[in-house]
Amino acid sequence: MTAPAPPAPSTAELAGRIAERARAVTGVVRLTAGPRGEVVTYRPGPPLPGVAVRADEVRVSVVVLPDRPVTETAEAVRAAVAPLAGERAVHVIIADLADPVETTAGDAVGDAAR
Repeated sequence: MTAPAPPAPSTAELAGRIAERARAVTGVVRLTAGPRGEVVTYRPGPPLPGVAVRADEVRVSVVVLPDRPVTETAEAVRAAVAPLAGERAVHVIIADLADPVETTAGDAVGDAAR
């Protein structure tokens, strides 16, 4: 007899896993809901900014370091989260570039936002 497949993660759980993967990408400083606050997952407790899981797509919105081409960072984020997205399209939004002075003043800025 075959064991039943484990249940699929909830939208909030999936968004949390995607957020962890996106934050781990080199060049990503933090996740952001974007200028209009549209990229967010609502869940018990505080909302999760920077990841929106929909039936047909996943959106990930990030602030990145300016020392690397943003297209490379976007592709790295997409590659990191795509295995979790299943059949959903993955859209990566580079919402802003981090201020180099802010990020070199100490890793505490980037780390605190993670």
